[in-house]
Amino acid sequence: MNKSILFAAVMLGFSAASFAQATASATATATIIAPITLTNIEDMNFGNAAVIGSGTIDLDPDGSRTPFGGVTLPVVTGTVTAAAFAVTGEGTSTYSITLPAGNYTITRVSGAETMTVNAFNSFPTVGTGGTLVAGEDVVTVGATLNVGAAQVPGVYTNATGFDVTVNYN
Repeated sequence: MNKSILFAAVMLGFSAASFAQATASATATATIIAPITLTNIEDMNFGNAAVIGSGTIDLDPDGSRTPFGGVTLPVVTGTVTAAAFAVTGEGTSTYSITLPAGNYTITRVSGAETMTVNAFNSFPTVGTGGTLVAGEDVVTVGATLNVGAAQVPGVYTNATGFDVTVNYN
């Protein structure tokens, strides 16, 4: 009988071990979303300005401009536009904006004279970023134009452009 009890105890031990083990399965899933894109739809243009001394023109993202110092804005404004970029991506995703941090130099066409553009700002703003509506949004960018006291008349530009970057949050 001792052998029977010992055999039963050993069998019970094996069966208890099999009840302590459980197995489950999980699947792996990944969703690839549309890449975020940024396309220039309008270049920045400070318009016409007259110089009586050094100063600046602040161009806001809404396209309005304000002169400071020795810069005046004539009645004939010329073309005045904030830069504009189309943002496309996934649904209602949010995104961050990065603007140039330093000076951007523009040079007089057929000349060597320069002015600097800096203090870039945007709408939506860099700090809050933007939200895509049905996968689309528009970012507008303004900046400050720094004009010298004896700035030579002419058209000033930079063919390489300045960079604006957007990234999904």
